[in-house]
Order: sequence, then structure tokens, then C-alpha cells
Amino acid sequence: MFSSRLYLLLHPGTQLCRAHLRSVHKFASLQKTTSLPPKKFQSLVYPFSDLEAYLDRSVDRTPFQLFQPSFEDMLKAEKLFYSSPSHKIDYYISAERMEHVPALKPPEVCFIGRSNVGKSSLIKALFALTPEVEVRVSKSPGHTKKMNFFRVGKSFTIVDMPGYGHRAPRDFVDMVEPYLYTRKNLVRSFLLVDGSVGLQTADLIALEMCEEVKCPYVIVVTKIDKCKQGTLLTNLMNLQDVVKTQTTSCFPQPFLVSSPNFWGIFLLRCFITHVTGSITLMDTSQR
Repeated sequence: MFSSRLYLLLHPGTQLCRAHLRSVHKFASLQKTTSLPPKKFQSLVYPFSDLEAYLDRSVDRTPFQLFQPSFEDMLKAEKLFYSSPSHKIDYYISAERMEHVPALKPPEVCFIGRSNVGKSSLIKALFALTPEVEVRVSKSPGHTKKMNFFRVGKSFTIVDMPGYGHRAPRDFVDMVEPYLYTRKNLVRSFLLVDGSVGLQTADLIALEMCEEVKCPYVIVVTKIDKCKQGTLLTNLMNLQDVVKTQTTSCFPQPFLVSSPNFWGIFLLRCFITHVTGSITLMDTSQR
């Protein structure tokens, strides 16, 4: 597999077991996508490109294209998602209360969203280059009951938060709000919204919470493969209107992703590494 050869090139002296090789997603490595036809490559890396043709000419496309890193920048970011003896990626700990949360120095990003919006699946896709990392994914809503911490070497930490809405833990607010208000090394929150159904009442409440905290956050539109383009575009434009009129701390660009198909994963990886200060990109806007 090309991705395994790239791994060995990036980390000489490292041996990979056969089980590891078999479990790597065919599009886990950005290099693997270069064999795709240009249009498919564009759709995989920049999913919004598929929707542009359906937008009226009067619609401002700028908010959807603020973060457009180069192929080289995304390759640079991808290196951080390969585990090695000197850069270990692993599940670290789970916590139910702030007093149980470990004091970690690296910058953190957290993922928040409704139950069954696809938080764990997205994190698993981000870590697809290191499939031995244990990210539990369930088809049942409300599977995540604790704050789960994943260390990416000494570069940054990703936190999978419990879902809100259906079957959320009764003490969800007691877990999440103190973390958002007091976690000093939290640099960005990612609020996940199901692209097939759009913003729900619970999402608007979560958005208000993020606004109150005043920590920069980003909206990630998940499951874009689960609906027709017309439905996705309608939900996306409604979302963009809310961001424009009701937010001050939200990054204007929504990130479109499909975890099973890997659409948008490379762009999101690059953004995470950028906002945590793990890599520096040129000619990108940030809010």
C-alpha cells in the first residue's frame, strides 16, 4: 500500500504489522488521492466545490473559501497524524467531571454535537493513519458518556465530548460547560451539525453556549453523503445565514465532511494543525 510506504518514508526504521496495513482506509493518505481523476480529487479534498455550480451568481462564495491550504500544506499537516515512537498518538483518558480532567500542556480542540451526529466517526477518520488508536463508534445514539482525550504526540489533544439531545447524559451540562469555560489550553471548539437535517433546536442552544464562552469555534457539517445536493445546499445556506447574523466567535467557513468517504478530512486535519500552532500556513485567513 502506498500509504504504508509513505509512513515508512516519513518514519524510517519503523515496522508496521500486517493487521495495521489491512485496516488503513484507502483514502487515509492524501498521497493516495493523487491517482484520482481531477474532479474526484477536488470533490474529496474540497467538498464545497461540488455545490458551487448550484449556487446563484449573487451568492458570496468568500465565506466558504477562507481556508484553502495548498496540497503541500495538507501533506505537512498529515505527517502529524502518523504515530511513531517519538510522536505517539493514543487514547489517553476519559473523564466525567473537571476534577477528573488531566492537566495537559499542549493546546486542545474539542468536538461537540448532537448524539449520533458522527463525532466519534469523524475522530476515527482523522486518526485513520493510526488505526490502532481506540475510538469507539456505535450506531446507537448517545454512546459517548464521558469526555475522551486523545493525545497527538506533544503537538495537541483532541477531546470527544458527550453528545447532547437524544439519550445525552443527564449531567451533560455539568460536564461540558465547566470544561468550555475553564480549560485554558482549549484553542478551538468544533460544533458538529448533521448536513442531512440541518440546524436543530438543540444545535442552536449549543451555538449560544459557544457564543457565551467566547472561545473561537468552527461548525463542521457531517454526513454530507447522506442527502441530496439540493437538501445539503439548503441546509448549508440556512446555517450560513445563522453564522452571519447570530455569531461573533464562529469561524465563517463551515467544514463539510463525510467520514466514510473521507470527503473534507484532509482539509479539517490541516485546519486543526494550523489553529493549534502545530504548523504554520501561508496566505490563509483566520478569525
